[in-house]
Amino acid sequence: MAPTRRVAIIQWHIQELAIEENHATACDYIIQAASQGAELAVLPEYHLSGWVPTDPRWAEQAGQSAKYLANYQALAKEHKICLVPGTIIEKHVGANQDTLFYNTAYFISSDGSILGNYRKKNIWHPERPHLTSSGLESHSAIDTPIGRIGMLICWDLAFPEAFRELIADGVEIVIIPTFCNIYPFPLNFWDSIWLIYLSAGTPRDASPEALRRNPASEALFLSSTLTARCYENTCGIIFVNAAGPADDFLGMSQITLPIVGPVAKMGNEEGVVVADMDLELLDIAERNYKVREDIKKEGWHYVYRHTTSQ
Repeated sequence: MAPTRRVAIIQWHIQELAIEENHATACDYIIQAASQGAELAVLPEYHLSGWVPTDPRWAEQAGQSAKYLANYQALAKEHKICLVPGTIIEKHVGANQDTLFYNTAYFISSDGSILGNYRKKNIWHPERPHLTSSGLESHSAIDTPIGRIGMLICWDLAFPEAFRELIADGVEIVIIPTFCNIYPFPLNFWDSIWLIYLSAGTPRDASPEALRRNPASEALFLSSTLTARCYENTCGIIFVNAAGPADDFLGMSQITLPIVGPVAKMGNEEGVVVADMDLELLDIAERNYKVREDIKKEGWHYVYRHTTSQ
């Protein structure tokens, strides 16, 4: 394991259905990151078209995803930088000739090759009518030029089991593209009406009753959970969210490590931040907490079995 990896987090105000403009913005930021010596750049979830699944143009743009993925491959090769271009919505025809939409993250190497991909498993409640989950597919590690990495997407962050499965497979860094839409509470009728007026990635993604107790509850969720996941799994996390006006977007993209917490953290501003990840901290944390050692033991207490009967 290299002692440090130089990585870039990129967030901006994603324009709904403006696929060419968003792609151009992403490319500009990626080039900036490469010029600052970044070995890896990560973009937000839904970065090409935003989240407007009820608009027919959203489905149409999803059918163009292969073109933009190929553009990112060429850009990675040209600038010798690894990329996780947020997530890309992919349109597929199912076994029953129905149309399926997958929310997919790709890891592109600095030579332009695709080393792996991940389809979002834990679909957020308002997404479920529109997206297909990866279901019982396993969470697995990918060997890359920056180390052994795993990818999760947005609401996957809320499930410790996803991290445990990755850590058991030897992951060092978990990359999480996000268009943050965290609303873990059951909705009554009036809260459902309220949610219609909320955009993904907003501080108001919590329910009205949660906001009455703590207006900053979503920021608290992200800051505490990201740091906790690093500690409890002795891993690093690269978390990248969308940005925009403070009343509507959380931002909070960050690079977080055990022992020290966030080593780079954005507010809700647009831009790119490049920082070094000291991966020796992962070894220090593991020697201290021995999480990976315990997971590898025969008879480990928490062996998760994902079956259709559960």
